[in-house]
Amino acid sequence: MRKALAIVTALMAATLCLPVTASAAPTGFRVSGGKLYESNGAEFVMRGVNHAHTWYQQQTSALADTKALGANTVRVVLASGQRWTKNDTADVANVVSSCKQNKLICVLEVHDTTGFGEQSGAATLAQAVDYWLSVQSALTGQEKYVIVNIGNEPYGNTGYQTWASDTSTAIQRLRAAGFTHTIMVDAPNWGQDWTFTMRDNAASVFAGDPDRNTVFSIHMYGVFDTAAEINDYLGRFRSAGLPIVVGEFGHDHSDGNPDEDTIFATTRSQGIGYLGWSWSGNGGGVEYLDMVTGFDPARLTSWGQRIFNGTDGIKATSREATVYGGGTDPEPEPGMCTANYRVTGQWQNGFQAEVTVHNRRSAAIEGWQIRWAFPSGQRVTNMWHAVPAQTNADVVATNASYNARIPAGGSVTIGFTGSWTGGNTAPSAFVLNTTTCTAA
Repeated sequence: MRKALAIVTALMAATLCLPVTASAAPTGFRVSGGKLYESNGAEFVMRGVNHAHTWYQQQTSALADTKALGANTVRVVLASGQRWTKNDTADVANVVSSCKQNKLICVLEVHDTTGFGEQSGAATLAQAVDYWLSVQSALTGQEKYVIVNIGNEPYGNTGYQTWASDTSTAIQRLRAAGFTHTIMVDAPNWGQDWTFTMRDNAASVFAGDPDRNTVFSIHMYGVFDTAAEINDYLGRFRSAGLPIVVGEFGHDHSDGNPDEDTIFATTRSQGIGYLGWSWSGNGGGVEYLDMVTGFDPARLTSWGQRIFNGTDGIKATSREATVYGGGTDPEPEPGMCTANYRVTGQWQNGFQAEVTVHNRRSAAIEGWQIRWAFPSGQRVTNMWHAVPAQTNADVVATNASYNARIPAGGSVTIGFTGSWTGGNTAPSAFVLNTTTCTAA
C-alpha cells in the first residue's frame, strides 16, 4: 500500500494562485471554484473508502457492502502490469458496471506507481498513462460516473522534484487522447507531500490542464498528526480556489498517529471529500487499517466504526450522487443558516457590498466557506474578512485565520468591492459550507 516516511519538516510558507477560468463544461464531473460538480451542476463531496480490487478480485460484494454502510464513492485499486498483474479492459469495464449498479462514483487508480524513485519496480506516470490509454474504451462515455486517478503516490522521497512537470505531461497526454473525465492526481512523498511539492505547484498544474478539470489528492498519515498541519494544508488549497480531497487516511500508521478527528471535522466544515484506507485485506503490519474483518461487513473494526458511524463520518455526511437520483442531505438542516446581502454603495461600473451569515445551529462552525453566484456578470475586486476565489459567476469566500469559528447563534460578515456592467442584480442564494441558507 505505502511505506513509512521521514518525520515532517517544519511547514513552509507558500501562496497559491487562483486557477484559470475553466474551458467549456465537460460532459461529466467538472471543477469550478475549487469544488467538484456533477454534470447537472450539483456539488459532489466524496465520502467513501479505498478497495484493493486488484489483489482481491474474488471479493465481488465489497462495493455493495460499502454502499450499504453509506459510502457514495469507492477508490478502486488497479494494476498497470509493472508490479502486479494488469487489470485488462474487460475487468475495468466490470468494475465500472459494479460501481454503477451499486450507485457509487468510481475513482479508478493505478497502484503500480507507488513510491517511484524509491520503490523497486514502481511504474512511472508515463507508464500509468499508457495503461489508461490501453483501457480507454472501458471509460469512454462514463464521465458522469468515473474519475481517473492517474497514479497512486507517484514518488517516494527521491526524485519527487519532477512531480509537477511529469504530472502536467501526464494530464495533457490524457486530454490529447480524448479523456474528458475529471482527473485526480496524487501528491509525491508517498502521497503525503511533506516537501510541499504538490501544494506549491498545484496552481500551475491545474492551469496546465486544457480542461481545468483536475482534483488534487493528499494522503494523510503520520505527517498529519496535528490539527495545525491538517488545517494549514487543506486551507491553502481552499483559499486558492483549488480542488483538494483526502484520498487516503487512517486512524493510525507506522510513521505516526494521524489526527483523524481533525480530518473528519475539517473536511465536513470545508466541504472537502475523503476516502479512507481501506475496506479490508491489509497486510505488512498495517492490518489495523482494515475497516471490516475478512471482508465481512457485519464485523466492523474500531476504524470501521469510526469512519462509517462516528462524528462527521460517512453515514452522517454522505450524499448519493444525483446521477443516481440522490443528493438529499442525510441530516437535513432547514433554516440552520440565514444570509443577508446588502449593497452599501454603488458608482459607475463599481459597487461595495456585504454578506452576513448567521449560524442557527446549536453547535459552533469551525471553518467556513460562503458561496454564491452573481447573476449579472459582477466580479469581486477586493474582499475583507474572507479570502475570495471566483470562477466565472461562482464566488467562494473562505474564512480568514482570525474568524474561522462562528459560534452557535453567532454570525460573520464579509465585505467586498466589485465591478459591474449593465446591471448589479443581487445573488439569490447563499451556501454556508454544505447548507443552503434562507434569506435573513
